[in-house]
Amino acid sequence: MPKFTKRALLLLLAGVMLSASLYGCTGGTNNSATPTASAQTGELSKGNSVTVGIAQDLDSLDPHKAVAAGTSEVLFNIFEGLMKASPDGGVIPAVASDYTVSDDGLQYTFTLREGVKFHNGNAVTMEDVLYSLERCAGSENDGTPLISAFSNVTSMEATDDTHVVLTLKEPNLEFINSMTAAIIPANSSDTIATTPVGTGPFAFTSYTPQQSMEMKKFDGYWGEPAQLDQVTFRIITDVNTLVMGLQGGTLDMVIHLPNSVRKEVEKQFTVLQDTMKLVQALYLNNDVKPFDDVRVRQAMYYAINVPEIIEFVCNGDGVATGTSMYPAYTKYFMPELAENYQQDLEKAKQLLAEAGYPDGFTMTITVPSNYTQHVETAEVVSQQLAQVGITANLNPIEWESWVSDVYRGRDFESTVVGIAASDMTGREMLERYVSDNQKNFINFNSEEYDQVMEKALTTLDQGEQTQLYKQAQTILNEEAASLWIQDLCDLVVMNPALDGVTFYATYVLDMSTIHYK
Repeated sequence: MPKFTKRALLLLLAGVMLSASLYGCTGGTNNSATPTASAQTGELSKGNSVTVGIAQDLDSLDPHKAVAAGTSEVLFNIFEGLMKASPDGGVIPAVASDYTVSDDGLQYTFTLREGVKFHNGNAVTMEDVLYSLERCAGSENDGTPLISAFSNVTSMEATDDTHVVLTLKEPNLEFINSMTAAIIPANSSDTIATTPVGTGPFAFTSYTPQQSMEMKKFDGYWGEPAQLDQVTFRIITDVNTLVMGLQGGTLDMVIHLPNSVRKEVEKQFTVLQDTMKLVQALYLNNDVKPFDDVRVRQAMYYAINVPEIIEFVCNGDGVATGTSMYPAYTKYFMPELAENYQQDLEKAKQLLAEAGYPDGFTMTITVPSNYTQHVETAEVVSQQLAQVGITANLNPIEWESWVSDVYRGRDFESTVVGIAASDMTGREMLERYVSDNQKNFINFNSEEYDQVMEKALTTLDQGEQTQLYKQAQTILNEEAASLWIQDLCDLVVMNPALDGVTFYATYVLDMSTIHYK
């Protein structure tokens, strides 16, 4: 069994990365920023501002329609719901000051916080709250909820100017987490995607597609004010260009850098390491041949070597998953599932033969070219699959095309990407595999799985729900619905003059706590 190392795969990756730069890099010149601070001394030269390098463009500025986790983590600073995510993965009151739940779990009553203002200076009113919640429930989408949890809501009623009551069809232990859905000004659907107005610690300033997004401190914020006056996100899809931006002083901070660049930056910059809080996998379109055959999917899982992938892509620092749940979900995470598909090439070949593919087959792995970790993973996977006769050709595409073609259009065979969640509910990471769920972009279809999830989403017994979520994960693993690999190692690299990074248990970038020492 061959071992893959950085040196061994250098020539193989060269061709892929060339394609990646052509498909996803917007170029160093267009992504240059005005220097803000010296990387050598940390001296501030442009006021209390920070320029942050990010690898993907924003797919939408509309908080109710954004798909990409990378978009949501940026918009977290601009928008808030009645509740908002907390660092431990829970939720805390935001636009609402508190809430109560009826004994039968069917009614949630929220009290609006006094003094909350939108970035346009207007006070948040009950009209804004009802408009936002009704929009999430599908009032402007032909009745189809923009946020799936709202399909469980039967009514929304304001009992007075400060209290709103939501009534559910069925009790749901995790419904409160969906109340992080953004509160926006009433009747703003025509403008929210171009001129976002929220209630968060930062206010939107400007956005240039594929180049940058800027926001400034909102002085009227109801809570703890942001410590920076201005933040500029520079969209730079090439890792080398991001590192050069740090070294040249045009970037003060870069998020989601692969730890393969640690040695290049650790002597000059502050380097913080965590996991990315997502599940990277080879996601298979279960509705396309040959992936509609469970034996083929299982054969592919036996053909790959997950520890080898983690060693190559993350220098061994990623965490194997084996399921759609990442380790921060301590209550639901099942590390034993990662042991179920140890590489066994003979077993893989046997399963392929039983499925009618004794000589293997040819397939395409579509991968977003702006993420080096996903491109590298796809390359290693293709080399491992070749050992059992499967020819996997890589198709690097721009992130915008991935969202429109793969995620929304479901026009793909397989893809390497990461799936994240906005909260720590098992629902968000598992409900997407229910047969008719709009987020089920891999077209997984299992009557048994649907039944288990229906029970899990309606039980009021926390222990029972946990066991049902674990049962659901076991089904996904046995069906090899996808080839789950790892929660990627993640680096935040920044100017040594900066401090205050708060790692959340979910995919969040909180710029309000970051400051100059």
